[in-house]
Amino acid sequence: MQNKSGLPAAAVIADPSPNGSDRAKEEAVKLINDLQDISFVEIGLVVLTAWLVIHLTRKLLPLLAERGPSQFRLYLLNTVPIVRLLALTFAILWVIPIVFNVTFENFLVIAGGASVAIGFAFKDYVSALIAGIIAVIERPYRPGDWVEIDGDYGEVTGVGMRSLTLRTASDDLITVPHTRIWDQNISNSNNGKRTLMCVTDFYVASKQDHAAIRSLLRDVAMTSGYLQYEMPVLVMLSNEPWGTHYKVKAYPFDLRDQFAFISDVTVRGKEALSKHGIEEITVPLCSSSG
Repeated sequence: MQNKSGLPAAAVIADPSPNGSDRAKEEAVKLINDLQDISFVEIGLVVLTAWLVIHLTRKLLPLLAERGPSQFRLYLLNTVPIVRLLALTFAILWVIPIVFNVTFENFLVIAGGASVAIGFAFKDYVSALIAGIIAVIERPYRPGDWVEIDGDYGEVTGVGMRSLTLRTASDDLITVPHTRIWDQNISNSNNGKRTLMCVTDFYVASKQDHAAIRSLLRDVAMTSGYLQYEMPVLVMLSNEPWGTHYKVKAYPFDLRDQFAFISDVTVRGKEALSKHGIEEITVPLCSSSG
């Protein structure tokens, strides 16, 4: 059977059309849309909106946290990294279809190329970014938490995409990459709560009235102006070869008062022990861990 052109019908069907499958393949592998199809104004508005949201969140929420009620402080600080992650995700997902021709074939091409580039050039940085996302989800630390990471203890003042910032008791700012969560133990003293336990150490000779000393040190903690009265006050003691180790465990009213609280209990505790004629001793190595 022949058509009007004189060729068999099967030959016409098998003949590839330049406007058919070839064009579809070209469209499929085209990664970037034509410049005239890209709305740069829309991209600019999306980027500007995301930047404004992140900037205002970083400025306003910590300001409100410091000036507002203390019970809302940690909630407001915890919102900052979550809002930043959502804003960045929204902006990226909005811009990608504008710039790129999103198809399954292009996804495979981009994923393959990106995996090679990431593997050789940006392995550590991307690992930190992934750890940052996991930190936002699992929340081993939050803004406002007091944590110890690799020997550095301080308040988490900021959680970025790559790292977090600690402010120590010496008012030093320490930047810690999120990758520490892969191989370091992270000690969180309050874990999102408004208070934490403080431990004050006293060392006295063994031959003493320990029941009286225990009651005395408890009274010292109970009369501190920094004490959170709703939380328990404990005085623990243990026998050591050099004497008796007392640990006064109590909670300050505000997280930021922990060092002032420990100092207050230490000063007044020493005065009380001296007033009652109780002998304190000095040991070569002492631990204040709880």
